[in-house]
Amino acid sequence: MRQSALTYHVIHRALLILSPLLFALGAEAQIQVELKLPRLQYIVYEPVVTTLGITNLAGRDIDLQDANGQSWLGFEVTGSDGQTIASISAESAQPPLKIEAGQKVTQRIDLTPLYLIHDSGMYHVRAHVYFSDLDRFFYSQTGVFEVTDARPIWQQTVGIPEGVAAPGDVRTYSLLSNRFPDHTSLYVRVQDRDKGIVYATYSLGRAIAFEEPQAEIDRGNQLHVLHCVAPRSWAYSRIGLNGELIARSSFMETKTRPRLVRTADGEVAVRGGMIEASPSQKGRSTAPKLSARPPVLPKDEQR
Repeated sequence: MRQSALTYHVIHRALLILSPLLFALGAEAQIQVELKLPRLQYIVYEPVVTTLGITNLAGRDIDLQDANGQSWLGFEVTGSDGQTIASISAESAQPPLKIEAGQKVTQRIDLTPLYLIHDSGMYHVRAHVYFSDLDRFFYSQTGVFEVTDARPIWQQTVGIPEGVAAPGDVRTYSLLSNRFPDHTSLYVRVQDRDKGIVYATYSLGRAIAFEEPQAEIDRGNQLHVLHCVAPRSWAYSRIGLNGELIARSSFMETKTRPRLVRTADGEVAVRGGMIEASPSQKGRSTAPKLSARPPVLPKDEQR
């Protein structure tokens, strides 16, 4: 009898010790947070868009919302030497999110306008979700990415014409080349150096390294680019003053090679070759809410 009582006492004490741990493990399983990056390497000012998955394992519907002075969604970004990268944007608030029991919600968030990740180097990022019902955080695994410089190959500064928003301001178009492990990509960047604002930096697609791209400015000061993406295959892009991709199409080299020409009225057109797809008038897809604000150049990069 005494042995049974002793056994019960030991088990009871063990449960008291283990209960907080079991509760913590159970709580950790209530919300699962996943963070994914599409690739390892990005160039300076290119959007670093994370895919964030949040799965509700609480067994009931949950509401994620800011509470107790704490945003329900946040990120921890550190540099290669472990230092914390501070947020540079106050526009990171997310609207409340309701997730039904057992459901997974996916969001895409651009880190580039939110954190000072414009210097070359390796970065680590981890997302956290604050669940006010339990007053606790749930964390994703850590993702790693590298920011690197691209090689400038062409640049032109133009004014904004009358009749367009912000007349009198200027824009600088740049074409850059970056070599990845398995291919080379051509990038375009649009910025206002006077104000230190980068409006867009994105890839125009793969490029054959030994074929220099062609670039022309039309009478509206929009940029036209024609570059070789593969043997006998060319891509044409038209870029607006704020970096929007206005038109894009593909050409095949036939008896003649495609080339950009300026017409008598100051427009720019592609001559030669054979078009494969009609120019798309649909602009480049806009970034998620968190990336609506263009990144600002550090002072030592302005002018």
